Amino acid sequence: MQTDLDIIIIGGGPAGINCAIEAQKQGLRYLILEKGVLVNSLYHFPTNMTFFSTSKKLEIGDVPFISHNEKPTRSEALEYYRRVVESFELQIHLYEAVTGLDRLPSGEYQVHSAKARYTAPYIIVATGFYDTPRLMDIPGENLPKVRHYYDEVHPYIGQEVLVIGAANSACDVALETYHKGARVSMAIRGSEIGERVKYWIRPNIINRINEGSIKAWYETEVVEIKPHSVLLKTPEGITEIPNDFVLAMTGYKPNYAFLEKLGLPVSPAPDCEPIHDPETLETPLDGVFVSGVLNAGMNTSRLFIENTREQGASIIRQILQKRALISAK
Repeated sequence: MQTDLDIIIIGGGPAGINCAIEAQKQGLRYLILEKGVLVNSLYHFPTNMTFFSTSKKLEIGDVPFISHNEKPTRSEALEYYRRVVESFELQIHLYEAVTGLDRLPSGEYQVHSAKARYTAPYIIVATGFYDTPRLMDIPGENLPKVRHYYDEVHPYIGQEVLVIGAANSACDVALETYHKGARVSMAIRGSEIGERVKYWIRPNIINRINEGSIKAWYETEVVEIKPHSVLLKTPEGITEIPNDFVLAMTGYKPNYAFLEKLGLPVSPAPDCEPIHDPETLETPLDGVFVSGVLNAGMNTSRLFIENTREQGASIIRQILQKRALISAK
């Protein structure tokens, strides 16, 4: 058991790293616990992905992010955050998943992992949302040919591919697989490609659809996935199309089972945000804070690395104020 900590940070992504940097600057004793690799969510992004944000907007800890182009690649981001952690010599345990959180009689918290127990008066939860895909709950969704995470294009060359969704990721995946030789269809709930799709992607996907290179099924839901086909519910009725792979770009959500395990309440549907003070980012659990894109709940297009970078400094200020009040008593 380690008991000489001021803060335990759950999650080793950009938000957790940022909180650790701010804690270190203030001389606080902290530890990051990350269940996977460093910046685990970014690691699971598509291999050849390019960020929609510029490298400048992804910077944390006042460390410059220099990339070959204005918008960095996944590999450049992984290298950047590795260098940030190395530069600050941050205290982080990788491959150590948190399994529970208890409040001790002393008022401190005890964090359980598969390897140890840690005690600290303050906790920061920065677990993001990319680990848990939004499932469709339809027959056949668990077939091996169904992917909720897009990896790289090579497996889909020459195959019948159905992309589910019409947001940025879905359109990007549809275009990349089409350009590399897949026969691509898209199942889209709405009547058009959304206006919020990035300006350099939207005209491209619309043009491919209009010329017939990509088949778009509008106002359509997938009702069943079979080994060699997919059933679609279209405005004209049920249609069965041939299929080799389904790329379900249906989005992601916070790990609500994990939040429940920690005892963190969430707001009612549809937002399902971790309940917290929007100013202090403190939850109903005294001394437990939430940081990063996790705070958006199901509204995953509201928060990004670029507009949550100041949260680390804000949380550490709150912790210092609470410590000062306790010391003054």
